[in-house]
Amino acid sequence: MDVTRDRAWATLTRYTTSEALLRHALAVEAAVCAYARKLGGDEELWGAVALLHDFDYELHPTLDEHPQDGAPILRDEGYPEEVVEAVLSHANHLGLPRDTPLKRALFACDELAGFIHACGLVRPDGIDTLEPRSVKKKLKQPSFASGVSREDVYEGAELLGVDLDEHIAFVTEALRPVAPQLGLRTA
Repeated sequence: MDVTRDRAWATLTRYTTSEALLRHALAVEAAVCAYARKLGGDEELWGAVALLHDFDYELHPTLDEHPQDGAPILRDEGYPEEVVEAVLSHANHLGLPRDTPLKRALFACDELAGFIHACGLVRPDGIDTLEPRSVKKKLKQPSFASGVSREDVYEGAELLGVDLDEHIAFVTEALRPVAPQLGLRTA
């Protein structure tokens, strides 16, 4: 089976109706695809994995279900094990190795893309002028986007071997072209 964006989007939208989850998938896709270009990965494959990483969240919203209970669905739909393993690897509670650039990029972009999106929602110009220092300031406020694991944000940059400021700037830049799809204002 060819792993394509269209196929991944069809799978995602078959199991996900929440606008917030769809926007999150698009944000993570934009960031992971940017890392695919930077690291020489297969952009179509990496983007598909990013779209699929939370496809089962509405069906399986708890840690004892997500994403492990979604894996059989992906296998039944014919996705290769590379996709299934990458999706599973984004979940810290499973303790799976992040032993490929794709797995590291997905983990590194998941929480940060969500956090940058949240930052953009509270700014008059969305993420047009968002700088790493503003994101880091918000990271220090536990009540802001409290569902985002700060530990995962820091660990993700470390996994990629990049400075946190550089990682924040890179992901922010990757999200700017899709800001309207994410419901963010633009200047």
